Amino acid sequence: MHDFHLPIGPQHPSIIEPMHLNLKIDGETVVGLDFSLGYNHRGIEKAFEGRPWMKCIYLSERVCGICSFHHQLCFTLGVEKLMGIKIPERAEYIRTIMAELERLHNHYLWLGLLAFEMGFDTLFHYLIRDREIVMELFEILCGNRVHYSINTIGGVRRDIDLEKAKMVEENLDALEERSRHYLKVFTSDSSILKRIRGIGLLPPKQARELNVVGPVARASGINYDIRNLGYLKYPELKFKPVTEEGCDILARTLVRIKETLESIRLVQDAVIEIPKGQIKARAPLNAPEGETTSRVEALRGELFYYILSGSGHPHRVKIRTPTYANMHCLEQILLGNQIADVPVDVMSLDPCWACCDRMTLTDTKTGRKRTVTKEELRRHAD
Repeated sequence: MHDFHLPIGPQHPSIIEPMHLNLKIDGETVVGLDFSLGYNHRGIEKAFEGRPWMKCIYLSERVCGICSFHHQLCFTLGVEKLMGIKIPERAEYIRTIMAELERLHNHYLWLGLLAFEMGFDTLFHYLIRDREIVMELFEILCGNRVHYSINTIGGVRRDIDLEKAKMVEENLDALEERSRHYLKVFTSDSSILKRIRGIGLLPPKQARELNVVGPVARASGINYDIRNLGYLKYPELKFKPVTEEGCDILARTLVRIKETLESIRLVQDAVIEIPKGQIKARAPLNAPEGETTSRVEALRGELFYYILSGSGHPHRVKIRTPTYANMHCLEQILLGNQIADVPVDVMSLDPCWACCDRMTLTDTKTGRKRTVTKEELRRHAD
């Protein structure tokens, strides 16, 4: 048999966002891979520089439309650390509620897209229908369905009254039943199991070496969750991380379904225990000169912000998104699989190409691409 190269993307019906996969195949089996991003670079890190701090809050949530709250949360936590601000306890509870609601809507969306890639359109529509319940809650709580704009420096912009809290509890009771149903579907339907069990393997050793994060890491038995570090109100709500040992797509699916159940519990407990009080602390207009880092457990894994403060505005903002951390394992999970498994394998990482685009270098002789090292960036800056 001769090796052939199969290009997928950047425009492809199964991979909606622009990414190019160059598969090396032997018959129907994937034996090699080269991939490249770089089709949707927006220069958003550069856009932070020189903007007032308040305007940067709204810019941060536009890094990604799915995990916009967590980007805004991570940025505001960093700025509040620079300013030395302690936000009110009620605001911390509201941020925790919003963070877990966003995790809930992302995991339903991911499960639906996974079902779509496998050809189960009916299951896709069921999951999107249930995700719509969470989107309506966002509109009730924040006034927006996508970019919620609820965070501000020092706390949150909107409160949750008793009527809204009751609506959250009622809707989450219904979603808990649906999540338990999906857990049964994904673990018992033979057609689904044939597509995801034993496919896209990422053993723990390789997962640690590649430094994957989020549900991808936890599905390989690695108990790594930034919520364990105790930011917001996760310690008081007794957060319990979800891990699986299967190392395949099924394990990644189970992690996310069980995380929806944990998110529902966290929100329900937070709504009950939320104290009375203010939702925002006074904050200065400008942060002092200095630098800081902040990180949160976003929907796809660890989200990291580095903020360097200048003269009344950010001088540099560097973002490491979880998709960028997880992309290094793509070759590992694809090798040895069939061509038909590739869209499902890629979707199992829950990728977001737009928020992980970075500069790449191409060897003109071999055509291979690689990311830029810190030393090369430093030489370029000099």
